[in-house]
Amino acid sequence: MENPIILKDLLGLTEAAIAPAEGLLDSARTHLRDLVVVDDRVSGSAVEANQFAAHGLAWLATYVESLRQMQAWANRLTEMGKFGETEQLIHQIAFGEYLWQIRGGIQMNQGEILRLNDLGLSPADIAALDTPEIATLTQSGNTQAARTRLVDLMQERAAEITVGHTGLDDELEMIREQFRRFSADKVEPHAHEWHLKDELIPMEIIDDLAEMGVFGLTIPENLGGFGLSKASMVVVSEELSRGYIGVGSLGTRSEIAAELILAGGTDEQKSSWLPRIASGEILPTAVFTEPNTGSDLGSLRARATRDENGDYKVTGNKTWITHAARTHVMTLLARTDPDSTDHRGLSMFLAEKIPGTDADPFPTEGMTGGEIEVLGYRGMKEYELAFDNFHVKGENLLGGEEGKGFKQLMETFESARIQTAARAIGVAQSALDVAMQYAIDRKQFGKSLIEFPRVSGKLAMMAVEIMIARQLTYFSAWEKDNGHRCDLEAGMAKLLGARVAWSAADNGLQIHGGNGFALEYSISRILCDARILNIFEGAAEIQAQVIARRLLA
Repeated sequence: MENPIILKDLLGLTEAAIAPAEGLLDSARTHLRDLVVVDDRVSGSAVEANQFAAHGLAWLATYVESLRQMQAWANRLTEMGKFGETEQLIHQIAFGEYLWQIRGGIQMNQGEILRLNDLGLSPADIAALDTPEIATLTQSGNTQAARTRLVDLMQERAAEITVGHTGLDDELEMIREQFRRFSADKVEPHAHEWHLKDELIPMEIIDDLAEMGVFGLTIPENLGGFGLSKASMVVVSEELSRGYIGVGSLGTRSEIAAELILAGGTDEQKSSWLPRIASGEILPTAVFTEPNTGSDLGSLRARATRDENGDYKVTGNKTWITHAARTHVMTLLARTDPDSTDHRGLSMFLAEKIPGTDADPFPTEGMTGGEIEVLGYRGMKEYELAFDNFHVKGENLLGGEEGKGFKQLMETFESARIQTAARAIGVAQSALDVAMQYAIDRKQFGKSLIEFPRVSGKLAMMAVEIMIARQLTYFSAWEKDNGHRCDLEAGMAKLLGARVAWSAADNGLQIHGGNGFALEYSISRILCDARILNIFEGAAEIQAQVIARRLLA
């Protein structure tokens, strides 16, 4: 018997809805170009003057791409014979909700909502959305009945790893199962204690990750790694972060370092460093940010001066350095041209250091540091570092050439943002896991919380938005794996994923009520961990700015 909750000819409706949304995006881009293009070039000052609209364009483009990727997901599942009731409900709710938000207002964050008139769109432009298919989806796609039915199915299929088929191949799903088991057995039972005690993730966990190949996942086989895809890295990061974001983020350090060396290192540097990174013999950390610079990396002040032996002495301060104490090497960005005032004077170094202990975290000469206490994301700790004539071997100048540091770093942003989007999905999934279990277990007014529509509705929207962010992230990884430029797609995945993680954590805490505000409940940690995702690897505003400039170029 046909399910009346699922719209008839669902895939036909959603396919037909994409072109009008794309047309609206094209109109918005045209309007904004008239405001920001000066002498055939995008003007930075004009973009800044129209910043809300520019960032809104980035969000609109992210929503349109999300719809495209959800349609691609649905088509793949149909071909695989896996587009069942759960997937159909996720699909129609996603389209119903995101089309309504495009029409009525996209939530860029809690206090900033993009309206189409902010983009200079006229009623005639907006009328492009007045199609029968979009009307059906917005009126009947995301209903209480659909959300309630989805949560019923989620309870029936609680043993499954994800809510709905992901559309990935069997090999990637096997990788997911392996790391889900590890996360459930070795990470989740201890994560909250590590957080509350502000402890470093135990070395046994790091050793286990090294043995499982996490640190060499995407490093080529001839350089000691597994040579797997970025898509595999996404799945691994997702499931480890589902257990604890700190564990999921351990691989980020190695991913960034390996990308830097693969893209910009000499053959000797690749053969020397990459096998040791892949095996976990050495742990790297990224040392880029400085006090008072934030996202403005071009204004970094830490300087590296070459001595008579061809080595360098580094002097300056760095901040927000993750996992700095226990690591063996720093990918360190410093200014080698003292006369420069922008990114062109920066160089990247593979700066060796001695791993520290709790008693002496920074034993290397010329280097001191102190911990920054943080709300969440605690398992590796954050540090401020100070360098005073810190010694770096000349042979450890990345690529053997000065002035290339910023360019080398930019080449890592795609992978770093894809990986961050994956971590966001994991955190969001963790919020859904604990919130749903609490909603089932907690009784109020004689029944479980999950039986109340506003509770089940929150859980349903978590599941739907997690799948949307997941598909956008997988798409960016596939683009990277196929050698395509994907800074736009990776940026969109990170932008949306971070918002989805925060929303899921916030709603998860709301479902817990007062208990969610108690430190003993893990949702309090998940909320703190989720909050950082909108800031690191490019704050949401910076991410939107980058996306907008690409769209307008």
